[in-house]
Amino acid sequence: MIKEYIKYLKDNPRGYWFKARLYGWGWTPATWQGWLVLAIWLVLVLFFAFTIDENSPPREIKFTFILLVFLLTATLLRICYKKGERSRWQWGPPKEDKK
Repeated sequence: MIKEYIKYLKDNPRGYWFKARLYGWGWTPATWQGWLVLAIWLVLVLFFAFTIDENSPPREIKFTFILLVFLLTATLLRICYKKGERSRWQWGPPKEDKK
């Protein structure tokens, strides 16, 4: 299963940063650029999460944190949409046409 997943990711003639997931809907990083974008997203979310402490006003912090995570996630999805292949529901490797 892992071998066919790696084969699927390496079959990337158009150089997509994100490929459609093999199972379900969404994207998975296929190149170092895709992994970098995902790592930056994660670092920023963790950075904002760790800035919250017990002295922070709870109401303002919750709203600000949720807004920042929403904006970061929307940006991530936009990058996936622009730099990735068309996302679609699939359950397993795409079937190859045998003629």
